[in-house]
Amino acid sequence: MTDDRLLDAIVIGGSFAGLSAALQLARARRSVRILDAGRPRNRFADAAHGFFSRDGEDPRTLIAAAQAQLRRYPSARVIAAEAVRASAIEGGFEVVAGDGGVLAARKLVLAFGVNDVLPELPGAAERWGKSVLHCPYCHGYEFAGQRLGVLQSASFSAQKALLVADWGPTTLYLNGEPAPDAPLAAQLAQRGVAIEPAPIAELLGAEQSLSALRLADGREAAIDALFVASRTRLNSALAEQLGCAIDDGPLGPVIRTDDSRQTTVAGVYAAGDIARPMHNATWAASDGVTAGASAHQALVFQPLAA
Repeated sequence: MTDDRLLDAIVIGGSFAGLSAALQLARARRSVRILDAGRPRNRFADAAHGFFSRDGEDPRTLIAAAQAQLRRYPSARVIAAEAVRASAIEGGFEVVAGDGGVLAARKLVLAFGVNDVLPELPGAAERWGKSVLHCPYCHGYEFAGQRLGVLQSASFSAQKALLVADWGPTTLYLNGEPAPDAPLAAQLAQRGVAIEPAPIAELLGAEQSLSALRLADGREAAIDALFVASRTRLNSALAEQLGCAIDDGPLGPVIRTDDSRQTTVAGVYAAGDIARPMHNATWAASDGVTAGASAHQALVFQPLAA
């Protein structure tokens, strides 16, 4: 994997954000390498929804198509490898892969994504992306009119229940957590959202489907889809290694960036779920475009200023 040249840019992550960034650089005829570990966050879902002109397509199909299109550009190359270390060097940055290969570039785009930390509920992990879901805009339509639930797992879960009620009859499962205050409870009642206070013991249903929640008191609550707010973790320690500022988001760490998607380390950009508190494929791709174009513009204008 070793490349003796100082590349224009290295992109860490070959999913929606990373490939969108790399495409801008490749179309600017800049040398760019994409290191991809092959573990996109949405690999658990069968379809990506709300993505312009590609609504309902398998996200893995979209990623494969984007990588194939990127390979048409002679200055771009996708490398199946995980970046494990990154550091500043004279004139840019050095990235070391798990196989020991080394690349160096003037600019670095971080797009390695996040992974979800699910609530510790028996039966949740195997249904993730199928009937245990995070985003009503991504999956709500497919469960419209069915029995929906929202798990109280974040400070905004009750507000999420108010939204989910647009897709079908909704219950807010407190799972033993405190009840909403009186004004919020009144809003939930106005939206027709029921409140179930009992802790959840287990998720029930054939294979990856969901048919009921077994509550701690032995009752079973019928349900077809459960929306949860999963905690998130960064997939890589590269941002910390480079000294990028990382903020505490509502569900997990978020790499701090400016409007150009540059981090607090000059020359390092971040895009996608790692750099914003709200997540979906369209935002990831949009952030990637911004990061890639910004990196290219810096490659042009910084030498002129110097």
